[in-house]
Amino acid sequence: MREGSLDAPTRHIIDWNNPEFYDEQKLDDELRRVFDICHGCRRCFNLCDSFPRLFDLIDASETEELDSVASEDFKPVVDACTLCDMCFMTKCPYVPPHEFNLDFPHLMLRYRAVEKKNGKDKFVSRELSKTDRNGKLAAPVAPLANWATKTSNGMTRGIMEATLGIDKNAALPKYQSKTLVARAKESPLEINKDAPAYGRKAVIYATCFGNYNNPATGEATRKVFAKNGIETEVVYPGCCGMPQMEQGDLAGVVENAKKVSAELSSWIDKGYDVIALVSSCALMLKFEWPLLAPDDATIEKLSKATFDVAEYVMEFAKKEGMAEGMQPIGDSMAMHLACHARAQNMGAKGAEVLRLIPEAKITVVERCSGHGGSWGIMKGNYKTALKVGKPAARTALKSNAKYIASECPLAAEHLMQGIETLETEGTDGKTALHPIELLAKSYGL
Repeated sequence: MREGSLDAPTRHIIDWNNPEFYDEQKLDDELRRVFDICHGCRRCFNLCDSFPRLFDLIDASETEELDSVASEDFKPVVDACTLCDMCFMTKCPYVPPHEFNLDFPHLMLRYRAVEKKNGKDKFVSRELSKTDRNGKLAAPVAPLANWATKTSNGMTRGIMEATLGIDKNAALPKYQSKTLVARAKESPLEINKDAPAYGRKAVIYATCFGNYNNPATGEATRKVFAKNGIETEVVYPGCCGMPQMEQGDLAGVVENAKKVSAELSSWIDKGYDVIALVSSCALMLKFEWPLLAPDDATIEKLSKATFDVAEYVMEFAKKEGMAEGMQPIGDSMAMHLACHARAQNMGAKGAEVLRLIPEAKITVVERCSGHGGSWGIMKGNYKTALKVGKPAARTALKSNAKYIASECPLAAEHLMQGIETLETEGTDGKTALHPIELLAKSYGL
């Protein structure tokens, strides 16, 4: 039997409609099989907190082997997994098609799906995952909502920590009074017909975060695309379901997938490419949805037509070329490669985008920021999340970069908080931008 696979990682269909998927004894058997392999390998000790928890659990047991660890003690290991996929994509030598057939993140997902089926999912996390509802409720009172969730508001954040378990120091996303979809309708853009990429058409999938929380990324994308001759439309049929997936709500994810894919499919039929503004959402559309609904032809069609926004910029940059007009904006930039961008197996597209900017010198930050979706903002996890993200924060800080960029908006915010813990002077008011925003800045847009 060989040590590690020589082939590219491949993933199996998530058989969530099979009753055996929820069989607790079969689940426990698989947990023990996988955990024992991890115990003998330990290459993932420094990726996230799941593996240190697992290894400490085994080392502290009576026999220092998995056989003396109680199954009920597995839960903290599962809870610490953020579904970042980095163990699967970058570290584990035993992923399929290796005969060990090890997919740690999807096993953690199965555990959570069993919890969900048994009514053991957490109320606060479940409510936080309802991003469309939360965005619609917060938009009319956005200034009030943002005031209440500011880390400097000791009164409201203290109450949130005591009642909801959200750490009072964790930065929370801001809400906007006007969505990206509404802004796009109000502000049509003139298409540059002299650009090399003129003739392309792209429908921008706003994503819940891009629509309700950070429309700046979408606005920058529209402007850069128009400058490069690309006609765009902005649509938002609903959330990609990543927050529900983190909670093990696989039925909810598939329900969202069918709704979103049905609308986006009509744009594909009209010759549009599909662009996702957030790397986690691109990952869902391209890879996770087809694994959850393998027999849905519409979802499969969407998967093949979807691009991450940085990936799409490089697609037309390499094939047709970029429109003229970019100017230097500072020679030093730190580019954080988000875990869910790396999990798309498309290369370091964010860094490639920044290298299009004249005179740009890029420091690539490849380590996880530690955020992990809703996991990293909870009181019991926030300090651990900062610890996990400290190598990334340290690399970004040492670069002395004028600009810090990340493809994931939540990772970007958390990365800046990590930098503040290392060096408070000069970090106030700084933000990490999406690389498409820096490209827009270079164009003077």
